Amino acid sequence: MTDFPKVQQVQTDYLEQIIRDADARTMALISGLDSEQLLGPRMRIVNPMLWEIGHIAWFHEKFILRDRDHQQSVMENSDVLYDSMAVAHATRWDLDLPDLETTIRYRETVRELIIDRLGSNEMASVEDSYFTQLTAFHEDMHDEAFTYTRQTLGYPAPEFIEPVPKDIGSAGPFPGDVDIPGGIHMLGATPKAPFFMDNEKWGQGYEVKPFSISKAPVTNAEFAEFVEADGYKREDLWTKAGWQWREYAKAECPVYWQKLDGDWLVKRFDSVEPLRPHEPVIHVCWYEAQAWCNWAARRLPWEGEWEVAASRSPQSGEDVLKGPETRFPWGDDIPGPDKANLDARFGGPVDVAAYPDGDSAYGCRQMIGNVWEWTQSVFAPFEGFVPDPYKDYSEPWFDGNHAVLRGGSWATRNRIVWNTFRNFYPCDRRDVIAGFRTCALEI
Repeated sequence: MTDFPKVQQVQTDYLEQIIRDADARTMALISGLDSEQLLGPRMRIVNPMLWEIGHIAWFHEKFILRDRDHQQSVMENSDVLYDSMAVAHATRWDLDLPDLETTIRYRETVRELIIDRLGSNEMASVEDSYFTQLTAFHEDMHDEAFTYTRQTLGYPAPEFIEPVPKDIGSAGPFPGDVDIPGGIHMLGATPKAPFFMDNEKWGQGYEVKPFSISKAPVTNAEFAEFVEADGYKREDLWTKAGWQWREYAKAECPVYWQKLDGDWLVKRFDSVEPLRPHEPVIHVCWYEAQAWCNWAARRLPWEGEWEVAASRSPQSGEDVLKGPETRFPWGDDIPGPDKANLDARFGGPVDVAAYPDGDSAYGCRQMIGNVWEWTQSVFAPFEGFVPDPYKDYSEPWFDGNHAVLRGGSWATRNRIVWNTFRNFYPCDRRDVIAGFRTCALEI
């Protein structure tokens, strides 16, 4: 039997709840789309949604029913259709995929088999706690991908979106930096963490020099100043690879921005609306973030600095890092609706001054939720890295072409983001819900 991480045991009822909740969110995200939309255009940055729906069910079945229980697949040829590492991305539009009704039946059958096997014990086994959460979290990640795919393809916003409350929607900017002392920080997860992904293992000593980091991400208004200053036309502001990307992409502003009669507008799903100045800039790639930093005489934080700002706390009379590390900026309680903009609740970002109750101990806001934040760090394994059972989650992407992002976005589920969680994308991706915060240059 394959070894697996010994995560914290959880209640059986919780596992059933997250399996059903993830399934319901997937179905809500494809609701209202016709067969043509579910297939979509052949693009490097998206999957056919119809394929993705079946792949999620395949993943649940593969890692629990088949690998753990040695059952046969409930769908013939499921590996040929849905194994993401065996089925080349470009070929997924050419597969003889089952129709939506058949795919949903496959999902439903797998879901109920997984729930039935959990049994009636109050606490799940360590094995079930790990694998059931892993497969639910995998679905959560695909649900975020469904969300930004709807944006990429100009589909309507999901129907479950709620109106933004006035105190959140008009919270305004949150300028300034906080100063953080140097010291030794344990970067990454420890075996005591409730759950972790393999690229977080294991925590290692990371020396941090004193630094200053912005209290909030860069806003639309701040990024617009760069655009208006011809930042996209100045080669001196871009790295060599970044300028090559800009030339190839013909980028002149963030991908969904457009100007009308002197005012900036932004595309949100299938509509165009005025750009809100105090929301974080989103849908910018790592190259764009780097160019803005060069223009503003700032820099991106290293992921270790980001983690320190999110998880450590100042100690009275001390100028070095002391005290415990927290799982979230505000402590160890999972994110609630008062702490962070998560779960696609409002269908987009909110002003950077919103959610003061989610501040880190050092005073950084929205380090969880609202927008994934690019860091300076290239995605690489920690010392002693060993892949977990989902072997293709991290290891294939240690290729030097991916950068680390931290913190989660407005579309991230609240159960699949924490201070040590490491996301990663190629440096040219700007379809994803990514922005950035910055650090002052060292003097």
